[in-house]
Amino acid sequence: MKVLVDLCVVPMGVGVSVSSYVAACEKVLSEAGLKTALHSYGTNIEGEWDAVFAAIKRCHEVVHQMGAPRITTTIKMGTRTDRDQTMEDKINSVQAKLG
Repeated sequence: MKVLVDLCVVPMGVGVSVSSYVAACEKVLSEAGLKTALHSYGTNIEGEWDAVFAAIKRCHEVVHQMGAPRITTTIKMGTRTDRDQTMEDKINSVQAKLG
C-alpha cells in the first residue's frame, strides 16, 4: 500500500541545533529510495508502506547512534485505495483552485 507521510523527528538532549540529525535522517530516506520533500518543520515522504516505515525506524536508530538519548517523532499520514496520489497531485489540486 502506498502512503504519504509528514515526518518530524526531534532528538532530545542534544542541544539547540538539530540540523545534523535532520541531515542524517534525510540521508536515510534518500538511501531507501523514497521520494521526499524537506520543509522547514519536517519532511514529506512518498512510498510503499513497508519501505517508508522501515526508513523511519532506521532514522530513529541512526539518531540514537549519533548520541541522542531520546527522540520525539510526529507523523501525519494518509493512504488511498481509490487511486494513486502523489505529493505533487495534492499540491496541484489546491493550486488549481487558487487560480
